[in-house]
Amino acid sequence: MSDAAQPTAAEVRAAAEAVKAAIDRHLDAVERRTGDDDPAVYDAFNALAAAAEVYDELLYDRYDEVTPFEIPGADDSLPPYAGPAEPSALSVLIRRDYVVAEPARLLAQAQRLADVDAGPGAEDTTPVVGTSVHAALGVLFGEYEPDEIASRHKEFGLEEGDSTLWVSAGEAAPEPGEWLGAPFEDADPERVVCRFDVSAVFDEEDDADEDFAGPAVHGA
Repeated sequence: MSDAAQPTAAEVRAAAEAVKAAIDRHLDAVERRTGDDDPAVYDAFNALAAAAEVYDELLYDRYDEVTPFEIPGADDSLPPYAGPAEPSALSVLIRRDYVVAEPARLLAQAQRLADVDAGPGAEDTTPVVGTSVHAALGVLFGEYEPDEIASRHKEFGLEEGDSTLWVSAGEAAPEPGEWLGAPFEDADPERVVCRFDVSAVFDEEDDADEDFAGPAVHGA
């Protein structure tokens, strides 16, 4: 960065003062909180995170120095909550990815389930699953709940990929069958109360942090 583009010392000092004020505001909101979902606490938290991020960036640009704070980036954080203050309904949105790592194991498990369902009087000369991974997956997911498959995925020849779970707030429960045609079409990040992500990329980031002797650099 050129000297002309660098922030001034006064700008860095002003950003530091903004962080101090945001800390005071956050503490005050926490001390006065009216419940677990107090919007004042949520707003103060977001304001503190934003102020700390600005200070972190200016400090690095001006002095080539960093803070010890971990500031979530825009790509891995949710937008400010804009749902109802007191939700009366919620939706749980789940996505789990798998790789068919051992097709033979998957086919064997599915055939075993099909044989049990067919009963002792069924013809055993005609395979129900055969070599069709598509049919095997249909048998597997038709027999077990998704949570059980997640806990036993290796047994079924599957390898876990990324997964995410969103808890989204609403004011009223939808009518039966209302969203079945497009279950994720109305997913609104601004109504997400909490989100849980699982990905191998997080493990890689943790390993990189352990291998790196210096402090993490934010805002570079």
